[in-house]
Amino acid sequence: MRVLNEFKAFALRGNVVEMAIGIIIGAAFGKVVSSFVANVVMPPLGLLIGGVDFADLAIVLRDAQGELPAVTLGYGLFIQSVVDFLIVAAAIFVAVNVMNNLKRKEVEQPVSPPVETQSKQEILLSEIRDLLQQQRQ
Repeated sequence: MRVLNEFKAFALRGNVVEMAIGIIIGAAFGKVVSSFVANVVMPPLGLLIGGVDFADLAIVLRDAQGELPAVTLGYGLFIQSVVDFLIVAAAIFVAVNVMNNLKRKEVEQPVSPPVETQSKQEILLSEIRDLLQQQRQ
């Protein structure tokens, strides 16, 4: 029972929950970016370099023999993954940059001095109280 309570305390801490949310959003964002690269970026790029489908770019290391499939080195898929990574990295860079700029603006805003809500009599009475408490000690 103690282990269950410790796990519950660990799992419900703010950092763990925020990390889980970040991982889930990151996975979904990765799928969106992969789809964007595969379906929007790569077809025109392949068309520009001569109608090549990047998924088909590969070096055949061994031809198919009977029922054994060919052994290929799929560098086209690797290029597509690199483009995926560059787009994700750029998006994360922009997001972090925006967040840092927002934090800087928060820090730069001057803090207004607190407004005194106590009257002069209340302040004097508080000081007298504090002095009396010091004398008793």
